[in-house]
Amino acid sequence: MNSHVRISDLENIIAEKVFIKIEKWNLYLGDAGLARNLAIECISNKNQSPLEAAKISLKAINVKVGDGVNSIPLINLITNSQILELEEILESFFEN
Repeated sequence: MNSHVRISDLENIIAEKVFIKIEKWNLYLGDAGLARNLAIECISNKNQSPLEAAKISLKAINVKVGDGVNSIPLINLITNSQILELEEILESFFEN
């Protein structure tokens, strides 16, 4: 399987299952346009454990806020349960 297909597969899973939590609002990463960048980061960190790959990747993605002058690391917008969800996704994805 080529890497482009694998990135797209991981992107689709992340897009549907992982979200940013703002107050009581959940914004899925697919809707936010962040799933592909996160998938690419996760695949580039696949030599780490799934949990470390998730954390490193979430720290590497910066989310622009407001007019884009400021940005926040994605890991600061994700709940602990979502980090664990990403870990589970990566565990099953990297096994295949």
